[in-house]
Amino acid sequence: MNLQNEDRWLEVRTNIDQPEITIANIIWCFDREKQTVNVLLIKRADFPYENYWSLPETYLREKESADQAALRLVSEKIGLELPGSYTEQLATFTNPLRSVAKKRQISLAYMTFLPDMPVLNPGAGAVAAKWFGLGVDAQHDYLFTGEQLSFALSKLQSEHNFYQTLRTNHHFGHLAFDHEWLLQAACQRIKNKLDYQPNVLHILGDTFTLKSVRIVYAVFLKISVADINNSNFRKTHQQFFEDIGLAENHGPGRPAYLYRLKKLENR
Repeated sequence: MNLQNEDRWLEVRTNIDQPEITIANIIWCFDREKQTVNVLLIKRADFPYENYWSLPETYLREKESADQAALRLVSEKIGLELPGSYTEQLATFTNPLRSVAKKRQISLAYMTFLPDMPVLNPGAGAVAAKWFGLGVDAQHDYLFTGEQLSFALSKLQSEHNFYQTLRTNHHFGHLAFDHEWLLQAACQRIKNKLDYQPNVLHILGDTFTLKSVRIVYAVFLKISVADINNSNFRKTHQQFFEDIGLAENHGPGRPAYLYRLKKLENR
């Protein structure tokens, strides 16, 4: 490339309106006391969407990968380090109508599966960080419930309709930006992978009971735990976990068997 062509190339690049890239991280855990799946939301401290709940999100820096940004995000926003956890990329969200600011924004979304439920410490840009329990409402929509907010994700709305509504009214939803759409995509991804790569089971930690696994499956499948037969489930999903013996028995009744997760291949 000669200097004249190089100058023309640089001029064209300079004049292109480059979109901003953000990183969102959908962080899951399991509450062993309540036996519920939980997702992390933060309450924003700054404009836009001040005091709205949202997924943890940050801008991608010039000298970091998206994977590095996803881990940095968790450390900065909520004071968590993530050794031993499992993180995977969910999707890239590029709908032109998703941006609130004049400059277009593209979001790379990740999911992180924490093996425990740590105490949360909101960092810069957040006034609060809370775990929201996942359930299913009477309309069979995913329902997230926290101390100050409860909201359902409607399965009937299409992506086109969602973003058209967001474009008309930036504050129509319960969460900031398009984060309800990201959360819907996360739930659907986990549900679709339950029978061939259930990475969500990392939230159960090193050892767990089969009942805990059934609880996780049931909520994403939007069915009752009682609808999942214990014996049949163990036979059809035995490739994902292995029996390591009986749990300690601290009361009457037969102790439960404990299992651990086998190494899951990425697909």
